[in-house]
Amino acid sequence: MAHPFLSLTPLLRAALLALPLLAHPGAQAQQATSSPAPAAAPTPSRHMIAEIQVLPRPLGTAEDRYKFVDAAIAVIQASGLKYEVHAMGTVIECPPEQIWPLLQAVHQATLEAGAERTLSVIKVSNSAQAGGPRVSDLVGKFRR
Repeated sequence: MAHPFLSLTPLLRAALLALPLLAHPGAQAQQATSSPAPAAAPTPSRHMIAEIQVLPRPLGTAEDRYKFVDAAIAVIQASGLKYEVHAMGTVIECPPEQIWPLLQAVHQATLEAGAERTLSVIKVSNSAQAGGPRVSDLVGKFRR
């Protein structure tokens, strides 16, 4: 059975898709120009926390069960950044401009190590204010 949205008439579907444009008064005028006015860029935070979990398929080889995950962690270790390996992911702390290329390299490392495919689950957190919480701020009271 087709999704209900797909079974709508083309005219009704176009009208529903246009609703967000009608909600913003300047949307039609802005859409008519070839290049919209650039928005003011937010001031970047100098600190970010990211967690990455790589899920390669297969996980490893018969000789080395976690070979591909270990390859991903090796990239993080080689970065020289502050990190913590956990049972279901690795947390990294560093400036945002360093985290994004590292996350890409970690994901790619599983494929380069021989995984047939991989899925990475990534969570990132930072603050609009300078600094922002550190991992130790968030979990320190739970550590013995």
